[in-house]
Amino acid sequence: MRTIGELRAALTMGYGFPGDGDDFEAELAREINHTDLAGVVRLVEEFRSRVIARQDPDFDTAVDLAVAEIRAVRGAHR
Repeated sequence: MRTIGELRAALTMGYGFPGDGDDFEAELAREINHTDLAGVVRLVEEFRSRVIARQDPDFDTAVDLAVAEIRAVRGAHR
């Protein structure tokens, strides 16, 4: 994904998280109104990373492990 068009296509095909396509379009519209395009660059990098993470076969397992660790720590401090 080297262009905004490629990122849009990936999000439209559901390669990101639920709602990412709409969120990306809304945030992009806001960022384009600024004269400094650094926000657009940050936004594209953020959503590109989300698509890549979501396609990683180990992503869900890593999230589940992190949640379990957080719950264990919270349970130990009660």
